[in-house]
Amino acid sequence: MDDFNSETDSDYTSYWRDWFISSRGNEYFCEIDEEYLTDRFNLTGLNTEVQYYQYALDLVTDVFDLDCDDDMREAIEKSARHLYGLVHARYIVTTRGLAKMLEKFKKADFGKCPRVMCDAQPLLPMGQSDIPNTSPVKLYCARCEDLYNPKSSRHASIDGAYFGTSFHNILFQVYPAMLPTKVQRRYEPRVFGFRVHSAAALMRWQNERREEMKDRLRRARIEVGFEDEDDDGELEDIDDDIEGVDYEGTLAANQPL
Repeated sequence: MDDFNSETDSDYTSYWRDWFISSRGNEYFCEIDEEYLTDRFNLTGLNTEVQYYQYALDLVTDVFDLDCDDDMREAIEKSARHLYGLVHARYIVTTRGLAKMLEKFKKADFGKCPRVMCDAQPLLPMGQSDIPNTSPVKLYCARCEDLYNPKSSRHASIDGAYFGTSFHNILFQVYPAMLPTKVQRRYEPRVFGFRVHSAAALMRWQNERREEMKDRLRRARIEVGFEDEDDDGELEDIDDDIEGVDYEGTLAANQPL
């Protein structure tokens, strides 16, 4: 808004969309075609979600001519940004909108994946909810299929509903050649250049399963009224083969007739 303080109202309104797209923090947005904005079918239902809807639409479409005070203009400006974001979520899943976002994706305007193994894969903005004011925008990496927070606080404050939950998937459906190959490489822990032996992970897994088995036996034996534990309150050592025993059948066989 500061860029237009020295301009007249007519100059200000004629550049609203250009100002919005070029403002810092709005780099994720693409410019919506005027034909799309002026088609009321594309705006169905938004009049109930945006305050000062008609004034906001006039401002976005560069026909705003209301003489109002600063507080009123600020409220209309806020509504115009919200309206543009909601329309943007609908526009970017159209043929024209997908083409514009694809160009931004190719130039990595949304950033690159911070994961080393993804080799700077370009990201795509997405929302975790289609309902406004639910969650901020996230960045999706198609290579590792994970989500990341934007680096800039200006981008992190953008509503995720302005991009929706389906846009990134639709883009790769329409442009399958842009879908990167999945990552096969994973980080391998090493000590002095030697890989950590897999037996260590196997032993940890076996210990976890053993503890689970102890808990199952303890619960089963308490139910029949007796316990067989050592001084530390733990069950005695259990052979690994005991995991396949059917405890319910065994207990039922031991019940008195």
